[in-house]
Amino acid sequence: MRDILPPTSNFGQIPDDTLKLVSYCPVCHYHYDPFEAKILEESRGAHLIHVRCSRCNSAIVALIMTNSIGVSSVGLVTDLDGSEIVKFKDYQRISGDEVLEFYEFLQKEDLEKAIQN
Repeated sequence: MRDILPPTSNFGQIPDDTLKLVSYCPVCHYHYDPFEAKILEESRGAHLIHVRCSRCNSAIVALIMTNSIGVSSVGLVTDLDGSEIVKFKDYQRISGDEVLEFYEFLQKEDLEKAIQN
């Protein structure tokens, strides 16, 4: 992880509009300090960014992509910190069948007994 605006980076290649996409907290609408944002990963015009709100302590993880057409982003509110996102991003996905299997297991077993095992 590193600061979103490090002094000697190639961050200048990303349009200034990128920062506007993640400029305020979606929970309390407080404006983020851009120096609090961290770039978790970069790849071919895509940036995975984590920002924590200093007012309400909620966080967002956003994927910001730049190309010849412009800038687009997808973000979500999370309780994870940046190091946890980096740790879990390469884990295998859980299938719908696995979720159903776990649900069925919980229906059959005594929850307290299942947790102890």
